Amino acid sequence: MPWSNQSGGGGPWGQRGGSGGGGKSPWGSGGPQGNGAPPDLEEILRRSQDRLKGFIPGGNMGGKGLVLIVLAVLAIWLLTGFYTVRPNEVGINMIFGRYTGTTGEGLRYNLPYPIGRVLKPNVTEQQRIEVGYRSTPTGQGRPRDVIEESLMLTADENIVDIDADVVWQVNPAQPQNFVFNLQNPEGTIKAVAESALREVIGRSNIQAILTTDQAAIAQEVRQISQETLDAYGAGVLVNLVQLQAAQPPAEVRQAFFDVNAAQQDAVRVQNEAGAFASRVVPEARGEAARIVQQAEGYREQAVADATGQASRFRQVYDEYRKSPDVIRERIFLETMERVLNGVDKVIIDQNGQGQGVLPYLPLNELQRQPVPQAQTGATTTQQGALR
Repeated sequence: MPWSNQSGGGGPWGQRGGSGGGGKSPWGSGGPQGNGAPPDLEEILRRSQDRLKGFIPGGNMGGKGLVLIVLAVLAIWLLTGFYTVRPNEVGINMIFGRYTGTTGEGLRYNLPYPIGRVLKPNVTEQQRIEVGYRSTPTGQGRPRDVIEESLMLTADENIVDIDADVVWQVNPAQPQNFVFNLQNPEGTIKAVAESALREVIGRSNIQAILTTDQAAIAQEVRQISQETLDAYGAGVLVNLVQLQAAQPPAEVRQAFFDVNAAQQDAVRVQNEAGAFASRVVPEARGEAARIVQQAEGYREQAVADATGQASRFRQVYDEYRKSPDVIRERIFLETMERVLNGVDKVIIDQNGQGQGVLPYLPLNELQRQPVPQAQTGATTTQQGALR
């Protein structure tokens, strides 16, 4: 053996035989026979009992000592049942795996393991689940689109690509349901939210989804998800469902945008035409009403004038029958007054005694034409000379 060459001929347990006192084995002196062999199990147990007697009063292992030891161990074990519940947690107590109640924040107690057990889920943390996409771990860069979750069929048989976030937390009133009824909370909540989103999208048209109804769709999805999780007894509160993106699939996105732009242009042109019609038609109707009113006024004026002329003619005729010469001369003078009133006149002396053309002052023209202020003095002088 390799250790037989060492001085004294001792093996790994020390020297053989009793001649060498310095070659003790790790078990103390040599074995029962003193030949350096390992001691047996009975020897080890006997020495352990001897050491334990030194801690017991009286130096013996009586029944009273055993009771004290058992009681001390039991007290230490019971003290391990104290635990602390933080403000954001709820304590769930179990005895032999059976739920016994919940505890609030502070120092609490439950029977320690293995009889009792305490779970402390966080009931205030807001957790987010992504549906239809996966963001990068650092939160920077372009998110990865998950096609099998994001593509959904609408009521008008179109396909829309939707990404959404679901914000949830453990229900503080029912934390035991969350602990005992859900094996995979995130997977269950994501599946329920995706199913609710597909249900709502399947009852909506794509135009409303892309434009005006996103807030209403998110609210309806949150309500359906909450009702479904309550029916499962999940102990979860769905606080918010937010649509991050709603757009056509990438393969037809540009064509859809072109069609949408054309539809918007058509609506814009129709609105402009309606505005033009609403402005022009009332103006045309007002002009037509004005022309009709003018025509009716002219008609009434013409009829009244003709009636008056006929009445005047009958009255003149009655007077003419009484005095023909006087009436004839009066008619002649009135007729000449009307004829000569608007023409330029030159008075000629036909007796042959004058100069032929008689000068006269056209007072009617002076009244019609205003005289400039600078020529007022000269005009006054001329009028005085003519007088």
